[in-house]
Amino acid sequence: MALFEDLMEEALGPVAIGIGALLVVPALFPSVGRALRPVAKGAIKTGISVYERTVATIAEATGDLVAEARSELESESHRVAGPERGGTHGHAHAPT
Repeated sequence: MALFEDLMEEALGPVAIGIGALLVVPALFPSVGRALRPVAKGAIKTGISVYERTVATIAEATGDLVAEARSELESESHRVAGPERGGTHGHAHAPT
């Protein structure tokens, strides 16, 4: 996760400067603002797409790790609780 955080910190500086410029320039020069609007929308759409793909990749990797850990825990608990500790393994006990 540290690598991801480092990448985000390095990328956020230039992105923030670009967004700031896109917000200030149109206020100063309305005609430039109209011309830059499609560019700004394109940059925002690209940013959203990259963010969503990154989050999906991280969620998938995390989900896989959680599933593996749960599977290992269940496997370990079955070995510890074997038949001598109350596991019936499909055998029904008759009531007394």
